[in-house]
Amino acid sequence: MTERTHFDLSGQRALVTGGGRGIGAAIVTRLAEAGAEVIAANRTLSHAEELAAALGARGLKVTAATFDDLSRRGLKSLVDSAASNGGLDILVHNAGGCLWSSLEQLDEATLEATLGLNLSACFWLTQAAIPHLRARGGGRILITSSVTGARAAMVDASHYAAAKAGVNGFIRNAALELARDAITVNGVEPGFIAKPGRGVLGGAEAMAKIAEDVPLGHMGEADDIAFAMLFLASREAKYITGQTIVVDGGAMLPETGWAMDRARATR
Repeated sequence: MTERTHFDLSGQRALVTGGGRGIGAAIVTRLAEAGAEVIAANRTLSHAEELAAALGARGLKVTAATFDDLSRRGLKSLVDSAASNGGLDILVHNAGGCLWSSLEQLDEATLEATLGLNLSACFWLTQAAIPHLRARGGGRILITSSVTGARAAMVDASHYAAAKAGVNGFIRNAALELARDAITVNGVEPGFIAKPGRGVLGGAEAMAKIAEDVPLGHMGEADDIAFAMLFLASREAKYITGQTIVVDGGAMLPETGWAMDRARATR
């Protein structure tokens, strides 16, 4: 086997939430291929187990875990379990989602569920991971945010946008607080990524329209996010903290729809 020279995670252990399908599965795969031992935590355990089995058949070190208790105690238990028998070097909070609702119709349960999964979990996972990362002399905390959190807006997603805006604020402030422990905190802001479970955004007509309005001409793939995460997890990213990388095919570049029409007309 050719010796790795870049993005080598050999000897490191990573925990990835939402690690069963889509972006999460891609992150788990790329970290494992780089040599890390990865715990894939997913709400639907069978998805993580299927992924772990498939990657295990390739000789990669992946185990499945359940990600179903978003309480402070539940997330601490998940992190402590992942760190047992080997420690923890990389925490990736990728799990997230949007329960679509207009402001007028938004209820407490939808708001609390959205904030709990996307934002509150950042606090409890990070809090639980700090002593384990510190014991290893430092580490990486990575979070999947969204362009909706800082650069874009979506109808019926104000609660999701608020959660992701909070995630970006968390990334900056946690990075400052944890820098003394050589723990970096960064994130990736995906644009439209083709993946299972997109609901109203997953239909062929919707995806074709989205692709038409992306300057690069197509929706992103899960690996586009996974490779950005791999870089941020690596030693090559040791001097980057408190940042997010936008991976959106240039979707946030046009000032208006007219700008995209103009770009198409001048090709």
